[in-house]
Amino acid sequence: MQYTKLGNSDIEISKICVGCMSYGEASKDFHEWTLNEEESEVLVKRALELGINFFDTANSYSHGTSEEYLGRILKKNVARDKVVVATKVYFNEGHLSKEAIEREIDGSLKRLGMDYVDLYIIHRFDSGTPIEETLEALDKLVKAGKVRALGASAMYGYQFMNLQYAAEKNGWTKFVSMQNHYSLLYREDEREMIPICKQQNVALTPYSPLAAGRLSRPEWKTDSKRSQTDRMAAGKYDKTKEQDYDIVLRVNELAKKYEASMTQIALAWQFAKGISSPIIGATKAEYFDDAVGALDIKLTKEDVAYLEEPYVPHRIAGALSS
Repeated sequence: MQYTKLGNSDIEISKICVGCMSYGEASKDFHEWTLNEEESEVLVKRALELGINFFDTANSYSHGTSEEYLGRILKKNVARDKVVVATKVYFNEGHLSKEAIEREIDGSLKRLGMDYVDLYIIHRFDSGTPIEETLEALDKLVKAGKVRALGASAMYGYQFMNLQYAAEKNGWTKFVSMQNHYSLLYREDEREMIPICKQQNVALTPYSPLAAGRLSRPEWKTDSKRSQTDRMAAGKYDKTKEQDYDIVLRVNELAKKYEASMTQIALAWQFAKGISSPIIGATKAEYFDDAVGALDIKLTKEDVAYLEEPYVPHRIAGALSS
């Protein structure tokens, strides 16, 4: 396993992150395809065996049961200081208000069974709360020792810049990571967000690096439970299948050239673009082995250009309109 620093923090993360939206009680009003606790433990244990130390969950995943599963599984299998745990706040009552942040961090810590989280991520930008209120509340969590570092996710570049500027101006804790929507099938953040993050040494830890599996196989969909029931992924990707499928075929072509999997090519592209740690939401343990193999593949500039050439602009998917 390879490791890197989480932006300007002293936190060391593996270059593959375990996305824990796959873990938790299945439900029709969130996800029907999530794994139960026993199944989740198999995956977490395999990730740990591979040297992965970075785990990403959220207060909203499977109505909090993702945090509960992850906390219990990690406690059984690894020392707390050997893993980096991230969770999130926003998709809850009050979004990013002071009251919501104080309430939700305590709820997350209780469900995780932990005294602190390493990375606390604002899941979206809250246009209904003054950013100073949000930033001061987050800063107090860091000073209280409940949170080691702050991250953000899925917003517009100017919103992130406003947050960073306000934090610096007031002496509050700045964000060290950005969990944005980024893959070969969705590259809109290359316009503003990614250059901003690179300029400020903010770690990029994108979600959906494989476009919900569409970059991991030649077929657009499969008969798996997730492929058949994941309405969120269908909404993000299926409308642009006609223009995007050529990219999938090119990933498959390069996979054959390198005698690698499509997953490895899609993730090798991420590393070639300077990504710190893409988030892998695996539902089978062997998918982690596959993902880790991407660290051994070095794409040429010509390979990168070939993969990117068919891309056309997409509608924003992730950042919320105010």
